[in-house]
Amino acid sequence: MKIFNWAYDLFKSLNFNDDIASYFNLGVNIIVLVLVSYVLDFLFKKIFIIVLAVIAARTKSSFDDFLVANKTAKYLAHLFPLLFIYKTVPVILSKFTYWEDFFEKGVKIYIIILSLWITRSIFNALKDYLKNKPRYSDKPIDSYIQVIMIVLWIFGITSFVLIMFDTTMKTLLTTFGAISALIFLIFKDTILGFVASIQVSVNDMVRIGDWITMEKFGADGDVIEINLATVKVRNFDNTTTTIPTYSLISDSFKNWRGMLDSDGRRIKRHLLIKANSVKFIETLDIDKYKKIQHLTSYIEHRQADIDKYNNLNNIDKTVIVNGRNLTNLGLFRKYINQYILSHPGINKDMLLMVRYLQPTEKGIPLEIYCFSKDKTWLNYEHIMADLFDHIMASVIHFDLEIFESISTPTNKSNEK
Repeated sequence: MKIFNWAYDLFKSLNFNDDIASYFNLGVNIIVLVLVSYVLDFLFKKIFIIVLAVIAARTKSSFDDFLVANKTAKYLAHLFPLLFIYKTVPVILSKFTYWEDFFEKGVKIYIIILSLWITRSIFNALKDYLKNKPRYSDKPIDSYIQVIMIVLWIFGITSFVLIMFDTTMKTLLTTFGAISALIFLIFKDTILGFVASIQVSVNDMVRIGDWITMEKFGADGDVIEINLATVKVRNFDNTTTTIPTYSLISDSFKNWRGMLDSDGRRIKRHLLIKANSVKFIETLDIDKYKKIQHLTSYIEHRQADIDKYNNLNNIDKTVIVNGRNLTNLGLFRKYINQYILSHPGINKDMLLMVRYLQPTEKGIPLEIYCFSKDKTWLNYEHIMADLFDHIMASVIHFDLEIFESISTPTNKSNEK
């Protein structure tokens, strides 16, 4: 086109030879092309940003606000000067065939990169939008976006190679197969993280907000971020632990989500009762225990059964060990069971029991097994403390004793 040859005519009129005039003409055209492209980029950037900002202000959805925040309009504006360059360069370089091919490849590669940038900004806006939705707040959106972007970048890099070296897909795949072992060795951790991230997402093993415990990494807290390579956990002491994503499928960890989604949080603790404090209940003492409201009806019913059995079998009760009898530990166990049933903080619809464990040299373990209604850590601890405060204070009323280790006095005279 004649418009691109005005500098050539000017330099020819100044008595420059054809080659020098052509190169000077090319230089001038490139400078003009850069300036026009910059002006177009500036104008379209302003137009797009203003238009998108106006749309964002007038719509109820926050998605367009995130598009603005992630500079989507800026990347879209780059398309127009790039299109201008793509159409103009072949004309400017019509006399420089080698350079034309080089610049054409460069523009195509930049179009691919720009397309990936635009796609990334849109996905980032989508990620920010979904994270503000309660339905998706616990989903590993970062991992999904990273997986999609990795796939797109693989296609993008493949396109780069095909454009740069004018090769075919078949040749590229053959070359890739030959060096795949080396690639897998170099990018082993990335590949493992990629596979693990997909498995974690598909199998719903961990969500953002889950409380997980992983002793190997010292993690005990809430998951705050899940991405392709790592999982971040904010521990309850406000420290942060970073766990490799692959470790979630290769190592063992505890996810407390099931407990939080259930109807109660388990209380499972025991008291150690001294074996030598366990005894049969004398007839004279039964009235004393009947005054305990949680035991009144139980003792009346149970004692009637015991008396009936002993009378039918002609049991000699002059010796207390003969026949069937109530024991202070048995009454205490029943009392704890009834007390827990009456406690407002305990879920009566879930498993509730008071049981004996295998006796040890430290005494008889009496275990309380039940579930609190409130699963919040602080309230859970209050409920459990309230139970055991009462239970430990009640032991003495059943003539029982709790095991306590006797410490050996230190001979201070021997201390230096």
